[in-house]
Amino acid sequence: MRPLITLLLLTFLCTSGRAQLSPAITSWLQNNSETGTYYVEGNPTLIENDILVNCQKVEYSDDFVYVSATGVPAYPTGPFPDGNPSQATNQDGIYKIPLNPVQNTGTPDATVGGNIGIFINGVALFDYRDGVAWNPNTNTICGGPGNPPCPGGPVAQQDWNRDAIPAEREGFDCSKGHPAMGNYHHHQNPSAFKLDLEVTSTICNLYDAEGLYAIDSTRHSPLIGFAYDGYPIYGAYGYKNSDGTGGIVRIKSSYTLRDITERTEHADGTDVSDGPPVSDTYFLGYFREDYAYNAPAAADQDYLDEHNGRFCVTPEYPDGTYAYFATVDENWVSAYPYAVGPTFAGEYENRSVNSVNETTTVYNGTTSVSGFADDANITVFPNPAADLIAVQLPGLVDHDFTVQLINADGKLVREKFIRSGQTIAYFDTQTFYRGVYFVRISSADSEVTRKVIVE
Repeated sequence: MRPLITLLLLTFLCTSGRAQLSPAITSWLQNNSETGTYYVEGNPTLIENDILVNCQKVEYSDDFVYVSATGVPAYPTGPFPDGNPSQATNQDGIYKIPLNPVQNTGTPDATVGGNIGIFINGVALFDYRDGVAWNPNTNTICGGPGNPPCPGGPVAQQDWNRDAIPAEREGFDCSKGHPAMGNYHHHQNPSAFKLDLEVTSTICNLYDAEGLYAIDSTRHSPLIGFAYDGYPIYGAYGYKNSDGTGGIVRIKSSYTLRDITERTEHADGTDVSDGPPVSDTYFLGYFREDYAYNAPAAADQDYLDEHNGRFCVTPEYPDGTYAYFATVDENWVSAYPYAVGPTFAGEYENRSVNSVNETTTVYNGTTSVSGFADDANITVFPNPAADLIAVQLPGLVDHDFTVQLINADGKLVREKFIRSGQTIAYFDTQTFYRGVYFVRISSADSEVTRKVIVE
């Protein structure tokens, strides 16, 4: 009997190992069939881009997970009304994320321009900056498209560096993203402008999209990405206390705007070259250095550290992990430092690689079982409807759903799909007869139906 016992034990150990794969392996949205869409300014009709969306391959070794992705999301991209001529293009990227990230106990690494992380749909995360700064020698803006170069070149840190979020708001699409030479990315929480409690951009009115996930103040936010130091990134809400207790609250940035009218020194008192005085053009918050870090009290566990993270329990890490949060204010408007930064908590490396040079195992599993985590939060609006019906799924959608519109006679009228990495489906009802209709939302083994009136 001993060989049988040994075999059963080995089977149990192997099965347990698979069941305990790191969320850094299992959380990516994989796709090898669906392609993306985009808008161009002046045309509110979506255009197919024929580029696969989300991530195409996930493989892992003992120390790393390798994610192959186009960098193009499932939700529509564009337009970019600030004159950006670019569109989201295939980045054909491979990203090597450490499975066992290490906190940096020395001088922290500053975040850099360009990619500093990757969302679970393969889209790039940038930090606050947009490459524009203040040149004290000329007393003008420097860097970025259309401006003279900054002293020291494009990678040199200046004393006053522009914050892309307020400065480039007009150039973000509905999903709060834009491309840099085709590299579509988010600097901030990737949830659509129209879903914020205070809407700060009207671009969704003409060029509708939804972003990676919908903020839900009643549930711990989904895991939405990984920074280049290997630590996970969550959305805006989490457990109040780091041990997983205290209920669900908005997790808050510990950075606040300084009370200044002149820009002559940094928040730590360092004397620097003068920036422009605070004005309507160069408003408070225009530059990253307009913010100061205020270390939270020990009791304020829902406030983050100087890297915009904390060590805490999350649904994916019940034993705890260091994690970043995509911070927003009480109106769900993006709040500095937005996701990661201005320094990394862990040891930073550029995680974009050209190839996989070690033996790996390919991960083909789904990120969750089919079904509805909370069907009470599925929203069908407006109701009654006149011109359109929108179906909004809560949180992050990590597998495909079929959405059917059925009339009172039980006849299928229209069918749409919500793919992983999307959250909304729309039905144009302008030509429909008045009456009662039913919206049926289904996945592989779950189904929910909502009644809606068309007037």
